[in-house]
Amino acid sequence: MFYLLHGDDEFTSREQLKKLRQQGNFDYNQDTYNGAEVALATITATCSTLPFLTDQRLVVIEGLPKKRKGEASTGTEQPAEATMSATSDIATTKGSKAKKGKKSGKNNSATRAGFEKELAEFIAVMPTETVLVVLLDELLDAKNVIYKAAEQYGKIIQSTLPRGAAVESWITKRAKATGVSITPEAAAMLANFIGNQLRLLANELNKLATYVGNGATITADDVRQLSAQVQEARIFDLTDALAGRNRKQALDILHDLLSDGEPPLKLISLITSQVRSLLLVKELSQKGMRGPQIATTIGVAPFIAEKSLRQVAKFSASQLENTYRQLLSTDAALKRSRMAPEMALDLLVVNFAQDP
Repeated sequence: MFYLLHGDDEFTSREQLKKLRQQGNFDYNQDTYNGAEVALATITATCSTLPFLTDQRLVVIEGLPKKRKGEASTGTEQPAEATMSATSDIATTKGSKAKKGKKSGKNNSATRAGFEKELAEFIAVMPTETVLVVLLDELLDAKNVIYKAAEQYGKIIQSTLPRGAAVESWITKRAKATGVSITPEAAAMLANFIGNQLRLLANELNKLATYVGNGATITADDVRQLSAQVQEARIFDLTDALAGRNRKQALDILHDLLSDGEPPLKLISLITSQVRSLLLVKELSQKGMRGPQIATTIGVAPFIAEKSLRQVAKFSASQLENTYRQLLSTDAALKRSRMAPEMALDLLVVNFAQDP
């Protein structure tokens, strides 16, 4: 059996893979290979090896070789000299013992198109004891030879990230699958602040479900109290207001957070962390880095890096540095009980991002 799991929704594809692992009786007969690093001959050798003490063997190929510049995207064309027949591969490798995940330098197929063509040919003659899964974080065209092989010999499971209102629908369904329900307001809050980062949403829903208990309902108040991502986003709203020099809005958000029971010291800690991140983003942007590079460098989600870039454009580096020093001083003063917490926070808002 052959399964093609493809699409930009990596989270759902991996959940599908998990189900496939649970459905079969594979035991120790499970191998995973990186398609961009391991020779196809190694993979087909494993696929052709009889399972040990079970009826089936599971082989997973994660990703495909990168396309070369100017290479056709369908995998239907391939220079004759770049291709070795799949039957030749099987004959020379059948019965050999393949090591899991072993890298073997460049792939035997000279191009991605060659890899795809050979793999599609092998799928047609693959042993019935083997379950082969190709897991891709990209969408394959219907003309692709692997896609066609899946249509003829297996099953295609396409996973696409939800967008817009579909994110809230996904949250509602996921909550139900977790054994709880969620109010529309709470679902909208998670969708607005986290977006379609499904793995992160699933983790937040698992945490919220544990908190409210089986059969209960997750409310907006629960999300405000427990979701660190939502709290971080609300701090973003606060710094957005401050960046726009809208002190009234900033004070309103601040007082809402305090009314929700957020401890002043925690708020200062969150704001300090946010300003520190803005300083890093400012420095990296001045070095010429863009959103995706910044996200990878400081370890945040891409959408957070993009939002931070928009925020730092409204501040000078000296303003951010001065604000950061003020936050540290206020934090120290509050811990020594030298200032009233609410007054200290109000003063921070009023004096936020002033020139030193």
